Amino acid sequence: MPIEISPLIILSTVALLLMLLVTGGVAYLTAIDWRDRRRQDQERRGKR
Repeated sequence: MPIEISPLIILSTVALLLMLLVTGGVAYLTAIDWRDRRRQDQERRGKR
């Protein structure tokens, strides 16, 4: 008895994976930006 996979399930799965990928990318870029800004602020305080 083969399992039928409808195109709607495939599209939903692909959409979910893309959402997770984009969300992860945004979180990564936000963390990198935060870390970089914190480092720059520490450098500015050290020069004063």
